[in-house]
Amino acid sequence: MWGIKRLGLLAALVVVGLAPAAAAQAAAQPSTQDTQYLQAVHQVNLFEITAGNLAQQKGQNQQVKDLGKMFVTDHTQLDQTVQSTAQQLNVQLPADPTADQQKVLDKLNGLNGAQFDKAWVTAQLAGHVQAIQATQTEISQGSEQSVVQLAQDALPVLQAHYDALVALAQTLGVPVPQTSASGTPSPGGTTSPGTGGTESPAPGGNGTEEPAPGTTETPAPAQS
Repeated sequence: MWGIKRLGLLAALVVVGLAPAAAAQAAAQPSTQDTQYLQAVHQVNLFEITAGNLAQQKGQNQQVKDLGKMFVTDHTQLDQTVQSTAQQLNVQLPADPTADQQKVLDKLNGLNGAQFDKAWVTAQLAGHVQAIQATQTEISQGSEQSVVQLAQDALPVLQAHYDALVALAQTLGVPVPQTSASGTPSPGGTTSPGTGGTESPAPGGNGTEEPAPGTTETPAPAQS
């Protein structure tokens, strides 16, 4: 009888000991916001690497070629961190860009010369606006520190890309979104908020991304 009581006590201790471990494991699961951001930014990287290679191959303007090379380097580095973080958190990443991003890549593949340059810059401007908005959303709403830190590290890189694109767009005569990615007047000098959203390869075109409040998404491919 005494042995049965002791066994019961041991069993109770085992159950109690397992409970905190199970709770900790559950708490370690990334939130929907964190998961969706990792998936969306991975697809952004896939798109940017492919588009950057296209810019180097098909671009007529040397600045387009140079930016394309920089984007390939930066987004490759960023994606290494994304993949590592996703693996640690057991988040499955998509194998391809979104359908909307692929449409833009297909369109760019069919263009050459000055037409390619303008279409590429237009798509890149809009894509970086949405990527920055998604990153800002993760910083403010994310709960997994490793993912939030990734977003904080990515933001200045994305913003630098956007600023370089704005300068190039002004050189090529390409329209710039009325409002910059951070919600402040763009370097082009306009102050009115963007009312029509942006057209582009939406980073979360599969519906997994939450754009910044007050913005709209139009997944239509950028026009040349």
